[in-house]
Amino acid sequence: MKLIDKAKFSATALAVAALLTTSAGFLESAPAYAKAPPPQQPVLTASAVAVADKYSADAAEKIFKEGGNAVDAAVAIAFTLAVTYPEAGNIGGGGFMTLYVNGKPYFIDYRERAPLAATRNMYLDDQGNVIKGKSLFGYYAVGVPGTVAGMWEAQHRFGRLKWKQVLAPAIGYARDGFIVDEQLAKRREAAEKDFEGKTNFDTYFGNLKEGVNFKQPDLAAVLTRIANQGAREFYNGKTADQIAASMKGHGLITKRDLQEYKAVWRQPIQANWNGYRVITAPPPSSGGIGLVQLLKMKADLKSDFANVDLNSPQYIHLIAEIEKRVFADRAQYLGDPDFYKVPVAQLTDDAYIAKRASEVNPQTPSDTRSVQPGLGTSMPEKAETTHFSVVDKWGNAVSNTYTINGYFGSGVVAEGTGIVLNDEMDDFASKPGVPNMFGVVGSDANSIEPKKRPLSSMSPTILTKDGQVSLVIGTPGGSRIFTSIFQVVNNVYDFNMPLKDAVAAMRFHHQLLPPNTIFWEPYAPIDGELAKQVEAKGYTLQAQNFNGDIQAIKINGETPEPVSDPRGRGVTRVIH
Repeated sequence: MKLIDKAKFSATALAVAALLTTSAGFLESAPAYAKAPPPQQPVLTASAVAVADKYSADAAEKIFKEGGNAVDAAVAIAFTLAVTYPEAGNIGGGGFMTLYVNGKPYFIDYRERAPLAATRNMYLDDQGNVIKGKSLFGYYAVGVPGTVAGMWEAQHRFGRLKWKQVLAPAIGYARDGFIVDEQLAKRREAAEKDFEGKTNFDTYFGNLKEGVNFKQPDLAAVLTRIANQGAREFYNGKTADQIAASMKGHGLITKRDLQEYKAVWRQPIQANWNGYRVITAPPPSSGGIGLVQLLKMKADLKSDFANVDLNSPQYIHLIAEIEKRVFADRAQYLGDPDFYKVPVAQLTDDAYIAKRASEVNPQTPSDTRSVQPGLGTSMPEKAETTHFSVVDKWGNAVSNTYTINGYFGSGVVAEGTGIVLNDEMDDFASKPGVPNMFGVVGSDANSIEPKKRPLSSMSPTILTKDGQVSLVIGTPGGSRIFTSIFQVVNNVYDFNMPLKDAVAAMRFHHQLLPPNTIFWEPYAPIDGELAKQVEAKGYTLQAQNFNGDIQAIKINGETPEPVSDPRGRGVTRVIH
């Protein structure tokens, strides 16, 4: 075999050789997209963002000022939140992004995957019972992270700025610090109690206290490497080595898991509704299908809703009847489409939805046991997610929801990286038919398998009309995600409420199980006479601490109107 003459082995060849050492799986997901220029003339008066904190708003404004588009801004926001919103923003988790770019819809799935060593019964004891907390806290709860791959894919395909530019704000906040506010400090204190003795959480976040300028030098180093070397550094470089070393002997993720991860471009769910085009998340999200079913079922029941006041006892009852049927379908049919053929077309078919609507009992709650999955039975995340919405002056839009599941995920920080790792394995059905932390059940469609993505409710959504963006919306909230989005969309378009009022209005939730239970929120509670009337209809009322943190942008003519939910610490920004 003839030896290669090193003097003739060019720098270009070396670069190609280095690239080829990256896993084939990751390379398959990163083709060489040409970055198309935006339209020459803006179609809106400004760009706008609705985001989870002020630091990410500042980052987005900086990117827009540098000439970036909605995708550049979205990626900058995502990496910034990984630093300044560490309870939910992440590079140690995953999520979904719905995009509308140059008049076309797109969707990228960068959801976490189960490790190669994962098994169907990994969270069960010898008697076949679920081991409490094993899928929630510590190393065994961690799925293979997808955020870095997803952000790289989106920016590589549609961004206008250099990759380094969009990571610069996040690197600055990690290196120089940011001021910790009261809400973040309290969330750290609450999470620390769950992790005590199980993880290394306190080593990295023990000083995350109100008023402190919190610096994260390890995370700054990771982000700098990713900025210089691209996403492959996270999956096949020093960072991958650090994550694998941290997991060895404790959890299941190996370097091979990271090397073989890839984000996937999927066809978004699209549906026509009341003159609008709804563009939302496909499986492995249950949220997009659920949102479409809710919107269309309510439209099919127009006569039942006639003259029914918003959030009246009868309104709450009718919405609960719809939600009951949506969650029955969710439990039976939904999972990772790469492992299981999800009947998307059937579940979103107008005739099927009309049939489900016809089963609603307009007077009293249907018997829960009688509400079965609508296609027959031959065929299943924590609230601490975060969402942001972005539009640019050229009419492009991004709706992005990503998560590490619980606040601060599994509580595990990969040694030497500052990366908080997710506890996303809890979103699988640890044991089909047994409720997860949200009380939501799943079937074999969402059972644990290596490389499989767990079912989610994340529903980043964009509404268009006549080819132009009308609304960009999404929220955290686990199983409450798509019911929250539904209620806000309904408030805006069926009740003609201003977006700010629509987001602030009372929200409630029903999910089939527990039977005939309506969950209410402290921000706008179901209490007093209203509570008595709802209970008189046969419902049990149950308090919940959280019902979403909507971030939305509505386009009024040529003017974007961003709104952040008053329930959170979100910030809006209009950038001219």
